Amino acid sequence: MIHYDGRIFIAKSNSQNGEVSSDTCFYYKQQNNILSAHYRGGEILEGSLIGLVHEDGSLVFRYNHINKLNELRGGECRSTPELLADGRIRLHENWKWHDQEKTEGTSMIEEVLNDPFVV
Repeated sequence: MIHYDGRIFIAKSNSQNGEVSSDTCFYYKQQNNILSAHYRGGEILEGSLIGLVHEDGSLVFRYNHINKLNELRGGECRSTPELLADGRIRLHENWKWHDQEKTEGTSMIEEVLNDPFVV
């Protein structure tokens, strides 16, 4: 099982109907097979997610955030990990909004070694 605790991710790509961008930073925590994270940046003022880590390292979670328009948004996501040559993780994500929009999309986030919000 991949262990996600303490890892930081930045979005590399996202569908047009998504709100996550390269300015969004995700801070992952893991205890046993329970995943949690908070995220912020770009169009997102504050967000959180909770989910499960499967034996193969794949993730399933629910997410909620407040965007710059002060809208509460949320949905679900399934992520498949890719281990990069340098040991970092890239996550390929399939997500779906659960709010009024009810659309789906894909995104890719990639682990970074340093927190971009800390100077």
